[in-house]
Amino acid sequence: MKTNFDHGKLAVYQEAIRFVAWAGDLLETLPKSLAAYDQLDRASTSIALNIAEGNGKYTAPDRCRFFDIARGSALECAACLDVLVAKKRLACAEQGKEILVPIVSMLVGLIRSTSSDRVHEERVEYESANRRLSD
Repeated sequence: MKTNFDHGKLAVYQEAIRFVAWAGDLLETLPKSLAAYDQLDRASTSIALNIAEGNGKYTAPDRCRFFDIARGSALECAACLDVLVAKKRLACAEQGKEILVPIVSMLVGLIRSTSSDRVHEERVEYESANRRLSD
């Protein structure tokens, strides 16, 4: 008999686990002495753990708080990848960020659906010299 928890059915949780696996493979190539090593390991794990814990909460504010923490951890992972590129420990961060972007988007959707009274900014398009960026 297969045991299923509700959070395991969430697409955002499944993507978070996919990122944990991807980050784990990356971490195997890095020295453990790097500060970004520990940060990436903890932050990637935090995404999945906070999604699971938040999904199990009964009140909307509790759920939202954990989804917020998971979103922050995903953004921290993106920053860790940038740091690794800047320190020339990683050639390119795009593969990891391609997994993180939908995770952040789905978490924002869960946060918005969980807290209707919360103030949200409208999506803004930014332009740089090289390409157009979305927030």
